[in-house]
Amino acid sequence: MTDASRSRGLPHPRRLLALATDNWQARGYLTVVAASVAVMFLFPESGFAAGPLLLTAPLSFLGVVLPFGPGTEGGGTVEVLATGFWVGWLLLCALVNAAVLGALVAKPTAARPSGSRAPLPPVPAPAERPRPGRVRALLAPAVDNWLARGYLVVVAAALGFFLLAAYVLPDPGFAGIWPLMATAPVSLLAFLLSTPAEYSSLTWLSPLVFAVGTALAGLFNAVLLGRLAHRLRVREARPAV
Repeated sequence: MTDASRSRGLPHPRRLLALATDNWQARGYLTVVAASVAVMFLFPESGFAAGPLLLTAPLSFLGVVLPFGPGTEGGGTVEVLATGFWVGWLLLCALVNAAVLGALVAKPTAARPSGSRAPLPPVPAPAERPRPGRVRALLAPAVDNWLARGYLVVVAAALGFFLLAAYVLPDPGFAGIWPLMATAPVSLLAFLLSTPAEYSSLTWLSPLVFAVGTALAGLFNAVLLGRLAHRLRVREARPAV
């Protein structure tokens, strides 16, 4: 039995950890998140207390809907368990975001092991490829894997509820918080862009600008998630027969 046949791909959690720690960009991001957590505990009343939540968005915002977390009342044990769960969830969100960043900046493997299949024909240079083809190739990771497609379904549901509340229901309330959280942190730019229209005569335009901005933010996040999914499912080349 050859070494290639005995080798196995890393389990997905280990691949995730490898992507989150094997380049300086991802490690730098984790360092910033750790520093923000320290600032949050040292200065809980400061304006930087929400830093860890924003830096680990959008996954970290899912914890908002949970009935427990920091500040949970019910005795020492309950408070410790709630805080411990929140810290663990924050760490997982930070690792996923760091892995996404690592997948984004990681260079593809140039060398192929001996005995692998013949390489595919070379891809034409960007200058030779039509522009629509380049756009499709750029957006392909957002729709060619279940992780990104599932995320887009969540974004679409949040946007649909927001548009229904904004244009149909008499009181939209805080319906915009759902697409904002689902597509953070890029969606914060969409919120800033839609704010001026809300204070003008074209108030009806503000929800539409916000919806378009959050949709683009969700597509951007889906592309990053798709790239992460591709990196996680990379398999070693098959051994020679």
